[in-house]
Amino acid sequence: MCDNEALNSSLIAEALKVLYAETEDFLYRNKEIPEISYLEIQQDTWPIIFLRDYVSRNFPVLIKGGANHFPAVQKWDSQFFMNNYPEKIVTLTVTPNGYADGVAQFQEESHFFLPEEVQMKFKDFLTHLKEKRNNYVTYIQQQNSNLTENYPELLPDIEEFKWASKAFNKKPDAINFWMGDQRAVSSMHKDPYENIYCVIDGYKDFILIPPVDLPYVPYEKYLVKRYKHVTPEGFDVEHCSNETIYWISENPLIDTHSLARKYHIRVCKGDVLYLPSLWFHHVRQSHECIAVNYWYDIEYSDLKYCFYKMLASLCGKSHVV
Repeated sequence: MCDNEALNSSLIAEALKVLYAETEDFLYRNKEIPEISYLEIQQDTWPIIFLRDYVSRNFPVLIKGGANHFPAVQKWDSQFFMNNYPEKIVTLTVTPNGYADGVAQFQEESHFFLPEEVQMKFKDFLTHLKEKRNNYVTYIQQQNSNLTENYPELLPDIEEFKWASKAFNKKPDAINFWMGDQRAVSSMHKDPYENIYCVIDGYKDFILIPPVDLPYVPYEKYLVKRYKHVTPEGFDVEHCSNETIYWISENPLIDTHSLARKYHIRVCKGDVLYLPSLWFHHVRQSHECIAVNYWYDIEYSDLKYCFYKMLASLCGKSHVV
């Protein structure tokens, strides 16, 4: 390495240390995500407060009981869907281990696996949830605004959060419906969306890492494969040509050595979590948990996104942004 390269490397390393230290106090002071009551969001000034205190700071907040007024919170559970929509055809994912869109071992090597996608009657999906068969984990998790596209009959039981749309100055890009097995896990990842996440039944456990800690989030390059013909007896693997992807290689449940600062928070029935864009999140859930989330597109002209791209470049991760 030439002197200039060594100097540049040293300066970048020192700059990252400064960034970590300077964000420690305000970012990680209490090591907890703030919680507020649903009563606070009833104020006329709440959209401004939300924008000022959380969106502009790119910091999460948990609103306890923020969705309790939804009819869905009182109505939706497995029995409700069995009674009202048993013959409805639903699209869901199936994996042998609960990790859809995540890293798993195959033939003694780590690969990035996509789930098998299948269609079945709602009653059959609910039966699979009840039976909890080994090596067969089902999850409704399509992220294409599947609630508005595939479950329009459920829309009267929820509503758009007007305070969020006012603060973001836009309508949600997508409204997604989630329901599944407690073995279903969302591996650590980030999204280019402002996320308003509501638990309708059960609970979700989130592990969060702020985007400023990107330098300490390990990525590796994996070959992409897809589960096929998943049954309790086994599965096939589809090799997706030579397609590769960079994905987070650390499991936050067992890997604790990373410098990345982690927040743990449980979102219970009726709660609403504001999960800011670009925050890394790993999610587990209770069995038969039901959730709805609202995605608002990130502002790419925002200085926050520009800063994040610069940080990614400085730490050699521009390929994962």
